[in-house]
Amino acid sequence: CVGGRGIERERCVPPAQPLHLFFVIFIVGGARGEVRYYVPEELQPGSVIGNLMLDLDLDVAEMAKRNARVVAEGDRQFCNLNEETGFLLVSERMDREELCAQAAVCVLQFQLLVENPLQVYSLVLEIQDINDNTPFFVNGEIELEIAESTAVGRRFPLESRAVDPDVGMNGLQSYSLHPTDHFTLKLQKKADGSNMVEMVLDKSLDRENKEQMTLVLTALDGGDPQLTGTAQIHVTVLDVNDNAPVFTQKVYKTSITENTAIGTAVIKVSANDADEGSNSKISYYIINAEDVIPELFHINEIEGELKVIGNIDYEKSHHFQIDIQAVDEGGLIDTCKLQVDVMDKNDNSPVINIMSKLNMIPEDSKPGTVITMINVQDPDSGENGKVYCTLNENMPFTLKSTSNNFFSLVTDLNLDRERDSEYNISIKCADEGVPSLSSSITIPIQITDVNDNAPVFEKSSYEALVLENNTPGLSIFRINARDADQNQNARVSYLLEDSSVNGVSISSYVSVMADSGVVQAVRSFDYEQIKEFRFCVRAQDGGSPPLSSNVTVRIIIQDQNDNAPQILYPVQTGGSPVAEMVPRSADVGYLVTKVVAVDVDSGQNAWLSYKLLKVADRALFEVGAQNGEIRTIRQVTDKDAVKQKLTVIVEDNGQSPRSATVTVNVAVADGFPELLSDLTDFTQDKLHNEDLTFYLILALAAVSFLFIMSLIAIISVKCYRWRRERLFYKSGANLPVIPYYPPLYADVGGTATLQHTYNYDVCRTTDSRKSDLNFLKPGNDVTQRAEARGSCACTFE
Repeated sequence: CVGGRGIERERCVPPAQPLHLFFVIFIVGGARGEVRYYVPEELQPGSVIGNLMLDLDLDVAEMAKRNARVVAEGDRQFCNLNEETGFLLVSERMDREELCAQAAVCVLQFQLLVENPLQVYSLVLEIQDINDNTPFFVNGEIELEIAESTAVGRRFPLESRAVDPDVGMNGLQSYSLHPTDHFTLKLQKKADGSNMVEMVLDKSLDRENKEQMTLVLTALDGGDPQLTGTAQIHVTVLDVNDNAPVFTQKVYKTSITENTAIGTAVIKVSANDADEGSNSKISYYIINAEDVIPELFHINEIEGELKVIGNIDYEKSHHFQIDIQAVDEGGLIDTCKLQVDVMDKNDNSPVINIMSKLNMIPEDSKPGTVITMINVQDPDSGENGKVYCTLNENMPFTLKSTSNNFFSLVTDLNLDRERDSEYNISIKCADEGVPSLSSSITIPIQITDVNDNAPVFEKSSYEALVLENNTPGLSIFRINARDADQNQNARVSYLLEDSSVNGVSISSYVSVMADSGVVQAVRSFDYEQIKEFRFCVRAQDGGSPPLSSNVTVRIIIQDQNDNAPQILYPVQTGGSPVAEMVPRSADVGYLVTKVVAVDVDSGQNAWLSYKLLKVADRALFEVGAQNGEIRTIRQVTDKDAVKQKLTVIVEDNGQSPRSATVTVNVAVADGFPELLSDLTDFTQDKLHNEDLTFYLILALAAVSFLFIMSLIAIISVKCYRWRRERLFYKSGANLPVIPYYPPLYADVGGTATLQHTYNYDVCRTTDSRKSDLNFLKPGNDVTQRAEARGSCACTFE
């Protein structure tokens, strides 16, 4: 029958169940989803425990579809579920003594698992003991020697006691002795709760009447049917030993420290015997049945001295109770108890157990982040078992005690991977014993990177020199920024910040390679139009969100000697030649005229020098190498020709010098009529050379035609490139044609030949000898310099 849920009632098992169900099973219902069965041990496999589906109010067919099954918590199943009937069946023999030994309650835990949806029901089998074990004696033969003079009432402790693996009423309950002519039994409770069997002499012995006796000691359990076990007691009656040994104390007490050296004497017990001769000779024995006592202690049979023969470990046992027996030669005995207390010694180092840990933590972890949880155990007691833990110094971590012997390793300061990317944390735990014992472990921690560092340029600003007339696409220089972060967070990209130079986008001048930071020229630079400009470059890392920093770059255009000197005076025209007049009365050093020239280059490329290239009379005139002044170097004579033609070459100081020439006509005459006739000669000479001039004009026309065709081709190429660049820039900004600016007649650096622009006015009178060359005041030079000014805010004007 099966008991119902909530109350104890009986419900008969259906007739279809197996006939071998002869035992009684009870179920006590608890909360919903939990059932408990009381099952006797030793059931045969296939025995029905109960209708689990019915007791849980579950539908058998539905549970079969939902794959209902019983799962044990241990490694052995013991029972299973019949899916068709819903009955819980025994699948393996259950031996209560094997499973639970002497435990008062033997419980097995199971779960009923049901799928779709998943449900779990708790199933408890409480294994009931049956009387399947017979009491037995450890030693089935007991030998006793008793003197005939032993007084009535004398007790004889029996070394062998019965053992019954069953529990409760099925366990050992009582003893009986047969025959009982001289002896009866008496049970005495020991300190551990077990019974000590003593045989009591009820009637005096007489060796002459009966020298040997055999008694049967029977152990009985309380089962039904009752089971028994027997042992034989062989009693030998000795002749006249009337006095048994008597210990000086019934209970001895002493103490020793653990790890006491083997052979150390613990205590000496003593017993006295009033007899004389051999009957007073006493021997001492340890009579404990436990195996551990004989392995740790030994008593000298003659002296009664107890010594240590094994390793005394406080952590295994704090106290020993030793039963010592004194036996005289006549077989009389007495017993005493020796209580040995073990004192702890600091012989165990703390044991550190890592409960959980993190191998890597991000560098932005806040102080107080738990990294590792450890548990520290010390088997010693008292001060020897108290443990404290410390960390190695100069670490941004600390230990916090969360509960008894539990410590958590937490961050104490802000971490910085760029300063320390990993730590080897040494934890040392020591007890408070004397001397102190300690243990240590090392925990490696990796600090992972976060994007907390912006790229840093190698320089606060950059400056580069570029020769004008460079090739577009020229790599000017390379900027470099480093990021202290790691991996993607340290990947730096370079971006050109939007700004303008003279109203033109900076992207029309330079570009920056995003991955390498190489600055390239987009166009060819002209020093005469722009001498320097500035722009901003932003370095941005690949973190999320990205971090960036800016740097200012200054590009200085260096001059090249790409411009020849320009002759300002005398002006070369296609009209009649103009002659400079020199009176025949001119003194040495007379200023004839001054060749004025400029060079739009700068520096030494604009340093001009003058010299005579062709002259009719080198002894009459000279030109100043630095100032271009043409002066007489001797007194003019009547023999000197009126018509003098000088060719002056002006050359700059560039590495590949450029030059220009000018022809100066000089008339040596004292008056205008003489000058007029000379000029007429100039005109006639010109007519004589008309044929030569025709051919020169024809050659000039051919060269001009080729020049115009080349110019048209160059303009076409420029237009094509301009259109392509306009399509290239998404912003639609045109690459402007560099406008033409007037020549820079004034050198900003003060290195040019002329500091001002000179204007000349030739004034003639009817008398050529009174004609004069007037120098007007120098006019102010308007200098234009295209310079980009800006800052790291990347706003340039």
